[in-house]
Amino acid sequence: MPPRLIYMDHAATTPVHPSVVEAMLPYLTEHYGNPSSVHRQGRAALAALDEARRQIASVLGCSPREVILTGSGSEADNLAIRGAALARRERGGGNHILTSAVEHHAVLHTVEQLRDHFGFEATVLPVDGYGRVSPADVEAALRPDTALVSLMLANNEIGTLQPIAEISRLVRARGVLLHTDAVQAGGLLDINVERLDVDMLTLAAHKFYGPKGVGILYVRQGTPLLPTITGGSQERNRRSGTENVAGAVGAAAALVWAQAHREEHAASLGRLRDRLIEGVLASVPDTVLTGHPTQRLPNLASFAIDRLHGAEELLLGLDLAGICASSGSACTSASLEPSYVLRACGLPTELAIGSLRLSLGYQTTEADVEHVLATLPPLVQRLRALARMMQA
Repeated sequence: MPPRLIYMDHAATTPVHPSVVEAMLPYLTEHYGNPSSVHRQGRAALAALDEARRQIASVLGCSPREVILTGSGSEADNLAIRGAALARRERGGGNHILTSAVEHHAVLHTVEQLRDHFGFEATVLPVDGYGRVSPADVEAALRPDTALVSLMLANNEIGTLQPIAEISRLVRARGVLLHTDAVQAGGLLDINVERLDVDMLTLAAHKFYGPKGVGILYVRQGTPLLPTITGGSQERNRRSGTENVAGAVGAAAALVWAQAHREEHAASLGRLRDRLIEGVLASVPDTVLTGHPTQRLPNLASFAIDRLHGAEELLLGLDLAGICASSGSACTSASLEPSYVLRACGLPTELAIGSLRLSLGYQTTEADVEHVLATLPPLVQRLRALARMMQA
């Protein structure tokens, strides 16, 4: 066993940074008031909430009034898509939604629900073999009745970056709203909303060393939005529910910390990522890199390993060696199904079922990477031998 746990699943969630825990503690203990209360405890909570919103806005390059705090990144995606689409249609702004085949299910399932149950029309754009959407395809798919385009900034499975700023010029020139799911980008990429030129942007605190259960949605002033959670006047009547003050404080502290170290971490993580990619491709035959070779998140290396029975055995074997990793494949009803993202990229099933995602964080070391590179090849060799025996 390695001297310590090697955590390579930061794309799933990150450890909460100690400074974030410290910032949150007073609002989990002594400052426990409801921000809607007028007494001193309530005022203290409201002041903390306002400061958290201001800090988040300073990173995003927007007004604090344009920041909505939610219970998760998925909720923020839901609010952006459902809330904007319904509001635009109500105002005669269109009945068509445009997205891509590799979006997170928080986006795809929301678009599907709007199509299947609310009468919207939807276009799901294809991607190339790297998982990238063509700006030309976006432009060609825009219609006079297109209300909303939702495309992610960085893919959660394969790390591919989408050309959002370029797409924005095409979309916004037509008067269409643009939302980007930037959940994987916080702390790793520039998420200034003016430079990206988007109308809405989604983040999740637990992806950049903040607490789970806190989402952030930027909504450009003037963007029509119907609330999807009703029952109170919180978040300027856009999202009801007593605010998670400690979570908001933690999200703000994490975002400020992550962005302050973004360039430093992106450079160091990029070097470790490249070493992983080089090492895996050199030592594990019949393995391909998934996602774009260069236009990808600096902390994410993803592969499809051929001649495996599935990815679950691979992940369990890595876990036994003290390595936490994940896969794009899933086991449903006792039958292995490849990731929809990899299918959209055109990977054959026999290759896609052997997917492996290794995502790094600021605590990842060169020794961690070398341990993975020493562990993975013999493990794959054993699993391939087992797969041959099962097929015999």
